[in-house]
Amino acid sequence: MGVLQVLAERGITPSLVVGTSAGSLIGGAYASGMDPYTIEAMVLRAEWGHFGSLTFRPGLGILDTAGLRATIEAISGGDPRIEDLPVRYAAVATDLTTRRVVLLDHGSLADAMRASISVPGLFRPLRLDGHLLADGGLLENLPLEATFELGARHVIGVRLAPEWEAPGFETTLKVHALEIRADVTLISPSWAAARSGSARTCPA
Repeated sequence: MGVLQVLAERGITPSLVVGTSAGSLIGGAYASGMDPYTIEAMVLRAEWGHFGSLTFRPGLGILDTAGLRATIEAISGGDPRIEDLPVRYAAVATDLTTRRVVLLDHGSLADAMRASISVPGLFRPLRLDGHLLADGGLLENLPLEATFELGARHVIGVRLAPEWEAPGFETTLKVHALEIRADVTLISPSWAAARSGSARTCPA
């Protein structure tokens, strides 16, 4: 959020926002028209129940993301469609069956977010449009490729975590090749600086 706050202070409005995992939540809220400071305040007040609820039904996760849908509907007065948002937006998810990236740039905002944050083993994957979708970070924990696919000419990428790979989802070399391009500005907030408690230095 610190990056979005600094951009806002300088009068810069991104024409496109793409998010993976937790970034899909922040990006979706911003693309919906919320200012970065309001988003920060909401995140600081958030509890687990705003994102998911514990479920004892057999399945591929212990939390159901239905709580996120309820949170979005409470804030927005409904479930906005992505194509109606004031800022163009997309969320990145992973199809567990094909092991391919699925780019969610139309339809239900709640469903796009729910799919993108579904960390395997924690949140249950979401069945959507014939796909079994889980956390987008499995394949693109920094969604540079997806952003360029949507037509971006220069991308500001915010990396919150080091590169990592899950077995069967190896993409580090491809992501690194994009990070070093001249049309990418990569920002990696310092976790040590985050101790100050300011959104400008916190890795979010």
